[in-house]
Amino acid sequence: MANIPRIFLQRRLRRLATATLARYGPEIIGVTGSVGKTSTVRAIGLVLSAASRVQSSDKSYNNEIGVPLSVLGEETAGRSVLGWLGIYLRAYVRLLYRQRTYPEILVLEMAADKPGDIEYLNSFLRPRIGVVTGVSATHVENFGSTEAVAKEKSNLVAALPERGIAVLNADDPLVVAMRQRTAARVVTYGFGPKADVVGTQITYACHMGERQESLCLGMRCIVRYRGVEASLELPHVLGEHMLYPALAAIAVGVARGMPLTAAVTLLRQYIPPPGRMRLLRGIKCTMIIDDSYNSSPLAAQAAVRVLSRVPSYEGRKYAVLGDMLELGKIAGRAHRELGGQVARSKVDILVCVGELARDIARGAKTGGMSEDKVFTFPDARAAGQFLQERLRTGDVLLVKGSQAVRLERIVKELMAEPLRAKELLARQSPDWM
Repeated sequence: MANIPRIFLQRRLRRLATATLARYGPEIIGVTGSVGKTSTVRAIGLVLSAASRVQSSDKSYNNEIGVPLSVLGEETAGRSVLGWLGIYLRAYVRLLYRQRTYPEILVLEMAADKPGDIEYLNSFLRPRIGVVTGVSATHVENFGSTEAVAKEKSNLVAALPERGIAVLNADDPLVVAMRQRTAARVVTYGFGPKADVVGTQITYACHMGERQESLCLGMRCIVRYRGVEASLELPHVLGEHMLYPALAAIAVGVARGMPLTAAVTLLRQYIPPPGRMRLLRGIKCTMIIDDSYNSSPLAAQAAVRVLSRVPSYEGRKYAVLGDMLELGKIAGRAHRELGGQVARSKVDILVCVGELARDIARGAKTGGMSEDKVFTFPDARAAGQFLQERLRTGDVLLVKGSQAVRLERIVKELMAEPLRAKELLARQSPDWM
C-alpha cells in the first residue's frame, strides 16, 4: 500500500462497504476479543453455513482496511495500484447489478489495537450479533491496562440493537461483566456451571503410533444447553482453550434457533486456521503443535498446559516459545511468569526465540528448570537448525510466538510435509516472504 495513501484507502473502502451493506442487507455477526477471534469466526461460519450463504473474515482481516475488504469479498492488493482499481471496479459492479450469490450472513473479525477501533467499525457494520471471546494483556501497550482493553471490546455489545444477541465468554470476568452494557439478549458459553452453553467432561484422544510416536486425534466433550446434551468431537483440535471457538459457535447457533445436536454435528468438520494449535507431523516421527500465528500471556500459558497434558511416551516435550509483543511495561514480568510455568510443567526442554524471550528462560531457571535444558536463540532460523539436530522419534514440540518472531519458519523446517507449507502454515503469502 506504499503507492496509495492509507487514509485514502480507508475512506474509499468504508464508503464501498457501507454501500454494499445497504444494497444487500446481510446479517452482521461481529467477533472481538484478545484471543481466538479468527478461530471463532471460522467455527461460527461453519455452523451457520448449513442453512445460509455465509462469508467469514479470512486471513485475520480485522481492521479499518481488512474489514471492508471482507464485506466486499476481496483480498488486499498490496502495493498494486491496478489491483486496488480492480477491487473498486468489482465493488461498483456489485452495487449496480445485484448478485444472488452475495452472502446472507457476514461473520466479521473486529480487532481493537487502539482506543476507538471498535467504535469505528461499529459505525458502518452495525452488527446484530456480537461475540466477545476473552480479554488479556494483548495491545495493553496502546491501552494502558487490561481493563481499558475490556472497555474497548465492550463497545461491540454496547452498540447492539435491543433485538440483537450478545454472546459472551462466561469464564472471563471482564467479558461476562459486559452484559451490563447491552440491551440485547445475552447468551453465555464456557466451562463453568453458570454458562448457558456449557462444555464438560473434556478428554484428549491420543494413542501410540506404529513407529512409537505419539499421535493425537483431537478432543471430545459433552455440551449442554437448556437441559439437552450432545457429544462434541473435534478431531483436528487440541487444547481446552481451543474448545472456546466451538462453544461460541454453538452459542450463536442455538441463539438463532438451531438445534444443539445440529450445531455439534457440523463442528466435527472444524479445522483451526493455520498456526492456531494445528497438529502437524514432524520429521523423525515427531509431532508438532503449531501455535505460531501469534502469542499473548493468556494464550501462551494455555498452550503450555496443553503440551503438559499430551502424552509423549518415550519422547521428550519441547516448548519452543518466542517473544510476546505489545505488552508495554508488563512485558518482562509476563515473560518471566511464562518461564516459571514451563518449569512447573511436564516440559523437558525449553527453547526461547527473540530478545524478550530471554526473560522466559530466566523465569524457567528461577523456577527450578535445569540450565542444560534451557536454550536461547536470536531468531527462528538458528532455533530451527538447533532443533533439527536434536529431535528424535516420539518427541512433541509446541511452537508459539508473536507474529514478528516468525516461528512458522521453525515449523516449516521441522514438518514432515514441507511442500504443503502454503496450505498448512501461517504467513505463506508473497507479502510475508
